[in-house]
Amino acid sequence: RHSPSRSQVGGVPPPTIPQRTLTVGTLPTIPEGTIINRLTGGDPTQFCDTIPGAARAVVLGGELQCPPEASSIILFAHGSGSGRHSPRNQSVARTLRAKGLGTLLFDLLTPEEEALDQGTGHLRFDIELLCERLMDATRWVLSATDLRGPAIGYFGASTGAGAALMAAAELGDSVGAVVSRGGRPDLAATALPRVKAPTLLIVGSLDDVVIKLNEQALALLRSAKRLQIVSGASHLFEEPGTLAEVARLAGEWFERYLPTPSAPTGPPS
Repeated sequence: RHSPSRSQVGGVPPPTIPQRTLTVGTLPTIPEGTIINRLTGGDPTQFCDTIPGAARAVVLGGELQCPPEASSIILFAHGSGSGRHSPRNQSVARTLRAKGLGTLLFDLLTPEEEALDQGTGHLRFDIELLCERLMDATRWVLSATDLRGPAIGYFGASTGAGAALMAAAELGDSVGAVVSRGGRPDLAATALPRVKAPTLLIVGSLDDVVIKLNEQALALLRSAKRLQIVSGASHLFEEPGTLAEVARLAGEWFERYLPTPSAPTGPPS
């Protein structure tokens, strides 16, 4: 298993772990002093995920789209059996871009891993692996732009929400806000008390089991937090109007806590 690097605990430094890096294949060079206004369009972006000195390279497909005025980027962590082409996440991403937020949707698994997982189902629940991929993508965004925390947000769905919360706990102040849609924050239960980012948990009113899991997670979170129940929605928010409500709630949360063209950072006065 791949474990994310741990911060120093009890005065004892963590063991040395080779730093994983992401190099970009198709994005334009960003001049120093700009933020992300050059990163426009929707051309697929290839992330090359490598460990220096290790005989392994993982290529993850992704799409980075940013309005010219964007000063924050939302990274999407999809749920089990899904990917960057998820129509639900794509719909939410369009709403966020309309609010002036950049979005990065990418595959947490390679095509080969996805094919393997269709038979075994074990990688989609490997939250530490998914968390590591999300952290690598976050580091890539921060290195490819002059964004600094708290200009990074996470939108996680289902198991991806567990990975997003674990990554937020690991990266601390680099992550400014987290939104979970029908998420499984219980998969990151041990990390929840360390999450600093304001966290919005959105669950459908018909999703009884996941409501209980999110209520338990809410009690473990120590950051600014809220559990929002969307009336008439099931786990996938397929009912008319429910996904639009998710997008509205997510947009308001990110506008409240991230730098945006239309709103200051921080809680309302």
